[in-house]
Amino acid sequence: MIPTKPQHRYIGRFAPSPTGPLHAGSLVAALASWLDARALKGRWLVRMEDVDSPRCVEGADLIIMRQLAQCGLLPDEPPVYQSRRSALYVRKLGQLHSQGWVYPCGCSRKAIAAALEAQGRVAARHTELAYPGTCRHGVHGKPATATRVRTTVSVSSDEPVTIQWNDRRLGAQQQDLTLDVGDFVLKRADGLFTYQMAVVVDDAEQAITHIVRGEDLADNTPRQIHLQRVFGFATPKYLHTPLVLGENGEKLSKQNGAAALELDDPLPALRAAAQTLGLQFDTPADTTLGDWLRSATQAWAKQWHDHRP
Repeated sequence: MIPTKPQHRYIGRFAPSPTGPLHAGSLVAALASWLDARALKGRWLVRMEDVDSPRCVEGADLIIMRQLAQCGLLPDEPPVYQSRRSALYVRKLGQLHSQGWVYPCGCSRKAIAAALEAQGRVAARHTELAYPGTCRHGVHGKPATATRVRTTVSVSSDEPVTIQWNDRRLGAQQQDLTLDVGDFVLKRADGLFTYQMAVVVDDAEQAITHIVRGEDLADNTPRQIHLQRVFGFATPKYLHTPLVLGENGEKLSKQNGAAALELDDPLPALRAAAQTLGLQFDTPADTTLGDWLRSATQAWAKQWHDHRP
């Protein structure tokens, strides 16, 4: 069982990957999650999602924490690191093994593509391949390299799963998880746990009630809701924020050259983030950081909490 913690009406979190400093896009998510927690007098946590250790940059976590502090976005507890929680993930994966929810898989990407093609299903370029369930009932002599979770209604049925959920900004959402994603990986061939596994276990262990994050992560939500249900965890409330786009029209990210924030004066960066979030409020040109954050919190509360989530 996940340890129980004192329940608060609201516990939110910001969960950056320490692959480099915060940029304009990641500040939008950080500010939105902080404002949402403060508007409802909740707790706000920071979690370093460094489970994919080969992608992480040494010292980036400290830079991120310093940048947050420069912006006045201070967490209510010290940050948690996924890389230090492997024992927890091992226990939780063992639980799923004992219940029959997970199985070993020996399929390569090439094999998955061939299986989909044989079914007349060709994935679009640059999209994730939906897993067709090839190893669900046995690896058939292939070496097992990864661990997948079943996207079925139960361990004794192959009935597909459709996930319906409501986003506080995007509204009603639905995905045929079995067809569009298929059985997804919880532990990779290299022995590392995946984002989907770690984030669901961590959100439950930290008793997260509200998740505010970038819209690019919305397509992960059905997988996480399915895994929450498999574990018997509560499902948090979700709000996916608008994205900051780069010059190429794609999401601004470290991969497409997003510049680290210049925060000697954090207010210009915060104002730009607030504009992306659609917040409208006036502050004097000589406002202090604290006064600006109070005004932003009031604007967020007016925009999102006239009806309590």
